[in-house]
This record gives sequence, C-alpha cells and structure tokens, in this order.
Amino acid sequence: MPIVPRSVMSCALLALSGALLPARPQSVDIAVPKQDAAPPGTYSAPMEIIYGKPYVNVMVNGHGPYRFMVDTGTGGEALISVELAEELKLPTVNKTRLSDPSKEGLHYTDVVMIDALNIGGAEFDEVLAARHRIYGEDINCQGILGFPLFEDFLLTLDYPNRRLVLSPGALVPDGESSVLPFRMPDGVPIAPLRIGDLRVEALFDSGGTGLSLPQRLVSQLHFSGDPMPYGLAESLSSRFEIKLGKLASNVQLGEFTFAAPFVEINSAFPLINFGAYAMENFAITFDQMNQLMRLDSSEKTLHLAPTPAVVHLQNTPTEKPPAQALVPIG
Repeated sequence: MPIVPRSVMSCALLALSGALLPARPQSVDIAVPKQDAAPPGTYSAPMEIIYGKPYVNVMVNGHGPYRFMVDTGTGGEALISVELAEELKLPTVNKTRLSDPSKEGLHYTDVVMIDALNIGGAEFDEVLAARHRIYGEDINCQGILGFPLFEDFLLTLDYPNRRLVLSPGALVPDGESSVLPFRMPDGVPIAPLRIGDLRVEALFDSGGTGLSLPQRLVSQLHFSGDPMPYGLAESLSSRFEIKLGKLASNVQLGEFTFAAPFVEINSAFPLINFGAYAMENFAITFDQMNQLMRLDSSEKTLHLAPTPAVVHLQNTPTEKPPAQALVPIG
C-alpha cells in the first residue's frame, strides 16, 4: 500500500501558492469538559499550532527534540526530512511509493529505520519513515507523524487545550451523536457527515487546511453566491485552481452543526477534506482498533470562516531555510 503524504506534498490536501498561503491562525476559544485523572499508560505532550496544523516535539534515537507535524491524513507511520535523516545517519531499509489523493501521481523514495521515537514519554520502536524533502509552510518541522503510528493507542488531538494525548482503552458507540464510525482504506480516517440533505464521506486530515470539497459535488449543493477563484494549489501530479464559496446549507457532523460554512472547492481530489481549521473546534479522539472517533466541544453550533491567507511581496529574494540547529522547536 502506498504512503499518502499530502502534508509533505503540498500543505496536506492543498498548498495555496502565489499570493495566497495559509496564515498563522487566531486562537480558538472553545472550552471542552474537564477530563478525569489520566489512566495508567497515558502519555501527553504539548501541541503547538502553526498555520492551523498540530506539531509536537519528539526524540529520534535519543536525539532532539525535533518538531514533527501530526498528520492524520498521512497513511504511513512517519516521514522525515532528508536533512535530519542524513544528520542522524538513519539506515535505508526499503523504498516506497508516495502518492497524492488523486492517486495519479507516483513518486518513489527511500524508507529509513528509526530505532526509537519518543513522544511525551511514549516510545515507538522500529518506526519506518519515508525520507522526503519538506517544503512550503511545512518547513517549520523536521518530520511528520502519520495516522497508523498511533494504532495501539487512543489518539486525542485536543485543540482547545493544545495537547496531544495517547491513552489505553476503547471508544463506545453512541448512535453517531459524538462518536462516529470511520473506515481507513488507505490508513487514514474517512467518516460520514451531511451537507444539507446530502450524506457524504470526508477525510479527517489534521494536515489539511479548511473544509475542502471536490468539484464534482458542487452541482448537488446550494451556495449563497457563486464560488470565486481563491488561489492555486499543486500536488504530486497536478496544479489546479482553488475556489472559495459559502454554503447556503449547514454541515452536520454527528450532533455538531457548522452553520453555512465557507468551503474550498478543488478539481483534483475525489474526497471531501475536513482539515485543521475545521478540526480545531474540537478535542478529537481516534480509536483505530474499533474504527471510531469522538468529538468533544462545549459548542454544538460552530462557524467556519475562509481559510486565512497572507499576501506575499513580489520580487523578493528567495530565502534558504535556516540550519537545523537554528530552527526554533520549543
């Protein structure tokens, strides 16, 4: 099965280019219920949010800490930057195929072995990591932690409290109120939601941007106005336009409602992408063993603005990334 590292390829599902790139978001002030004392075997780490995406500090073979993105939209255990893999002299053990969600682009890269990877005290042994160049705004990190890495834990991305929590246990279905089923055909979570009366599936992608819809769905939906061009995006296999629109209907996710949200529209990928700016309203817990996910938020009605963008100056010198030792990670 190929690894699907959209966050390395281009800002997870989408990488806005030219004058539009995701900006550092404003904080989201949404409270979640206080949790009981952590059970034995629970690990926790601070979670930094940069450009809407979650990052944690990790130790690699006893070295570090290094900043890695947590990307539920990546279907391999990990990716690591070429520079860090060379610095740590990680051995190459195999090759793998990288592809984007369209599955049209294929790129082969080396797989290296990480003997020990530590996140908040949780130790992961013999982690297979695809070695690949990291660019765009994701250059803020030295690697990516994929969804399958956490298969033996309940993985909680607590956006309001800025914590990643790994714990034992299992989720219990509740009739799709706050606990939703998901499937993971490519090692990533795909769960149901509703747009108006239309029941669809979405990839829950912490390495993505906002709520992104495939062009094929547009004719089945109602908008408050015609979607407008918003920027350009690129993936392994294509370069395409992004449009921005405001739905005239609500998006329903279990008991939670996004009231007439702004959405991005792309022509390249087949699935809806429920990205970081939508996910940051929740503390989200994933149970891969039982393929269930739980959404926690004190607010039942939520709002989703356009994905933030920044203006880039024209004709400015191209900057080289700083040396690894100079990249702030804490």
